[in-house]
Amino acid sequence: MRHLGKSDLSLAFDIGGTFTDIISVGSRGVRVLKLPTSANPADSLIEGSTFLGEDARGAGLVSHATTLATNALLTRSSLARTVLITNQGFRDILEVGRQRRPEIYSLEVRRPKPLIPRRDRLTVACRIGGSGKVLEPLDRSGAMKVARRVIRGGFDSVAVCFLNSYLNPIHELQMRDILREEGFGGHVSVSSEVDREYREYERTSTTVVNACLVPLMAGYMSELSGSLRKLGSPAPLHVMNSDGTMGTARAAATRPVSSIESGPAAGVVAARRLARELSLRRVISFDMGGTTAKAGTVIDGEAEVIEEFEAAGRTHSGRSVAGSGYPVRGTFIDLAEVSAGGGTVAWLDEDGQVNVGPDSAGSIPGPACYGRGGTKPTVTDANVLLGRLSPRHLLGGAMKIQPRLAERAFLTISRQRDIKKTALAVVRIVNSMMARAVSLVSAERGRDPREFTMVAFGGAGPVHACDLAEDLGITDVVAPVHAGLFSAYGLLSGDLATTFTLPVMGAARSLGNRFKQLEQAAARDMKKNGFSEFSFARSAKARYSGQSHELLLPYSDDGSLKASFDSRHRELYGYSSDDPLEVVNIRSVALVSRAKVSLLSSSSTRASVRPWRRPAWVVGTESAVRVYDREALVVGEKGVGPCVIEEYDSTLVVNPHWRWRIEDYGTRLSR
Repeated sequence: MRHLGKSDLSLAFDIGGTFTDIISVGSRGVRVLKLPTSANPADSLIEGSTFLGEDARGAGLVSHATTLATNALLTRSSLARTVLITNQGFRDILEVGRQRRPEIYSLEVRRPKPLIPRRDRLTVACRIGGSGKVLEPLDRSGAMKVARRVIRGGFDSVAVCFLNSYLNPIHELQMRDILREEGFGGHVSVSSEVDREYREYERTSTTVVNACLVPLMAGYMSELSGSLRKLGSPAPLHVMNSDGTMGTARAAATRPVSSIESGPAAGVVAARRLARELSLRRVISFDMGGTTAKAGTVIDGEAEVIEEFEAAGRTHSGRSVAGSGYPVRGTFIDLAEVSAGGGTVAWLDEDGQVNVGPDSAGSIPGPACYGRGGTKPTVTDANVLLGRLSPRHLLGGAMKIQPRLAERAFLTISRQRDIKKTALAVVRIVNSMMARAVSLVSAERGRDPREFTMVAFGGAGPVHACDLAEDLGITDVVAPVHAGLFSAYGLLSGDLATTFTLPVMGAARSLGNRFKQLEQAAARDMKKNGFSEFSFARSAKARYSGQSHELLLPYSDDGSLKASFDSRHRELYGYSSDDPLEVVNIRSVALVSRAKVSLLSSSSTRASVRPWRRPAWVVGTESAVRVYDREALVVGEKGVGPCVIEEYDSTLVVNPHWRWRIEDYGTRLSR
């Protein structure tokens, strides 16, 4: 537990696959805690909160990030038994999908198994035309029969998706009413509320994913809220959305597709806050945790976003493999992710070559050196053997390290080789994997990584930051204060937001009136949910007439949409056109401002301690390097590598020829 700064009490809980990170910012300063995640995430929240004592009862803000939805889709466990109700003749839309093949040249390619089997996909006669006009009314008798079949089947959730319902939702709303009238007590997701955009397959897939997750997420949110009440906290629970905004627990429970990438988004939000505070124009966020490593970009104070994500899909060198997952439409922070965390397992292939990932030791049993029952060699074990991590303890002594167990684990893959050389090979392999991910969001997007500042965080991020920076030619690196809990800090840096959309499918005319219409309805909804003060951020999704894909752009009433679109199109594709613009839909995001905590700042809490030395492998060479206690260093202290700077929740490895300096916001590295 550590103390820094001052603020009104805010709590952040980032429950990851390996560790749970907790930050408390209040009148007693900043207190942090990192502990292994329990099998039941809610238990981690309760266990971690007990160290706050009476403070929990005075919390005004509680924020949370979770990977529960992603993990459920990856493992296909804990998903609700769900029915899809759609138009006659469209029962197989989930399997017809798009012509996306995860393996282009394979003759035996297999697409992901639909979340709803064919026997549970039911149809009703009705039809809305492409203009939104009712061509065939809903067959009420048939709809009642379908509703009774759903009830007899004992299903937990229903997804309703009718053709062109984004233009006219009348049939979907009628179907929901009939389900209720017949006595169905489960959840009903209607596509016109989950994803009000055209393209039937994507809208259906998004609605199905949402319906499958709702019972799980609703139960989880209820359990977490109950846990907070037991702790004496009256504060509402807010959850990180995939786009970097925050949502209410109710929104996360009823529309979980908005928070599928909740955990990874929080780190980029924290990096965005740091970039804005330090006026850094180009930032690469590098987040290496216990299970994965993630890279994103922040340019001119804004995180890069995408409009579609394949949930539970495969990745290759950080790239999402198209057609390997379940399409979910929305706004997601653009991230490249690889299976390269501290707990990632090293193994030998049939040729005796060392490989790393994708399996992870997770929190239970964890890396071998933790002494929690793990027997497989991991990246963390490699760093301990190489002296890059403390061979005695982590987390300020709370987690004892047992190097002998790490040695025993590495004997299983070292064979006749030297154990430390095998560990060094593991570090080099994982560095190469992560460098490809960073390149994906920089060089492969047409951006020179040498022009960026790398913000390295996560429990393992600062350990590997210099290695990655050297591989990519980056010369400026920031390791923020409490880098191991930096993602949790991101949970205290976002505003509460709700997104409202309206289809247009036409020329960019009279958009001001359409936005007014949308925002009047949005304001009623926000006030209904208890929010009296909010602002709107407008955007429009547009394309050149005849194109099949769109770009999302900020919108203003000054008539600059076409010029902005041309500029963005040139940036992405190298050209623009005189063709007229077609607006697919408009979007207003209702923002409720939340109190922001200041950047975590450096503060020496111990008397100055002279550095000590220990053998460590840095850049492939072993030497006796200086080891510093980060909390004994004051702002302004500086030095050069090679050295190791140890903090409660992370360790910074400084390579030779790198200069370091302690700043208010963290440690700045340059070369």
